[in-house]
Amino acid sequence: MLTEVQAGPYTIRGISVGGVYTSLQVPELGVVLDAGVPIRSFAGTDRIFLSHGHSDHASALGSLLGIRCLIGKGPPQVFLPAEIEAPLRESLAVQSRLLRASLDVETVPLRPGDVHPLGHGLFVRAFRTHHPVPSLGYQFFRRASKLKPEFQGLPGEEIARGRKAGAPLFDEVDKLELAYATDTLARVLESAPEVLQSRVLILECTFLGDKRSVEDAQERAHLHFDEIVARAERFQNEALVLMHFSQAYSPEEVHALIQARVPEVLRERLRVFAPTSGRWFG
Repeated sequence: MLTEVQAGPYTIRGISVGGVYTSLQVPELGVVLDAGVPIRSFAGTDRIFLSHGHSDHASALGSLLGIRCLIGKGPPQVFLPAEIEAPLRESLAVQSRLLRASLDVETVPLRPGDVHPLGHGLFVRAFRTHHPVPSLGYQFFRRASKLKPEFQGLPGEEIARGRKAGAPLFDEVDKLELAYATDTLARVLESAPEVLQSRVLILECTFLGDKRSVEDAQERAHLHFDEIVARAERFQNEALVLMHFSQAYSPEEVHALIQARVPEVLRERLRVFAPTSGRWFG
């Protein structure tokens, strides 16, 4: 059963259970975030972003590509840490031989700080996350031109003449729309502070309460909810989506533990990406 939450103007749907599988779709941006489980309704999406190579985030890519073949879709773009491009291609080549079918993709290897255009004014910037294997987070943003303050009083025809002559009338402004950071230490909030300004932030929160301590979470290179609570005043996001909860908690426990500890400054903006009842597994 898929979970779906609304975060600002964006719909976040999919499934995420720490250590088991994570795959999310943001249809308004035309992206799938990680491929730890092959969700049929995601197969038509042409841009897939892999955070890292661990099986619960990447192992279902071949299956997802197989579904794309069945529905007549061509190779998608797969954005991924540059260090895992070659192993991923080797893995898909083996799967292709097993299936006797083409599982071709257009890989887009990225390193922290790389920016790639996605079309229609939308861009993605990769940023470093902190995990034992090569890993990235992704910041999606829209780039627009804004008239410089010193020219804002000019008549329209004069601005048009200046633009035609190539005068530097405009600044480029990046509107930070949605950021995705999973499987990472909390220091990503210091090393990539721009995610705190993103309109929507999707952030892992693997551990909660007393079952695992903050120190346990850090040893596993994951986030504990207490680390988010300690930084509550720093989140400027319109919506903060927490996901990737450990299977050690039931969905009901996740909601109850967060409800009991969430600071007032975050309460109205927090979205819990977990079913409101039932089990993680069907």
